[in-house]
Amino acid sequence: MAFSKLNRRLKIKKRVRKNISGSAEKPRLSVYRSNKQISVQLIDDKSGNTLAAASSLVKDIVSQSGTKSDKAALVGKLIAEKAQKAGIENVVFDRNGYLYHGRVKQLADAAREAGLKF
Repeated sequence: MAFSKLNRRLKIKKRVRKNISGSAEKPRLSVYRSNKQISVQLIDDKSGNTLAAASSLVKDIVSQSGTKSDKAALVGKLIAEKAQKAGIENVVFDRNGYLYHGRVKQLADAAREAGLKF
């Protein structure tokens, strides 16, 4: 029996997550992509805390016009700014089972350009 899309993504997510985890010095940059929105969190896995978060539902990004990829890039810039305010420079990228393509890639590239290292 074939896997559904969700089961396939969860299987990939487990495979990726067994190799990466975040700490206070180098948190995990976790991406969640729905059909319409995208959100990202900086997570310290050792303490279980979210250090910073950004989403395409923020007023500044919602008011912008453009494609979903453009908004993903804005979310990447926003999370990089929040990380720098929190004193975070290095992160571990967690694509969360999604392909590194399209909106996920746009977000990662924008975060790198804004100063995050991963």
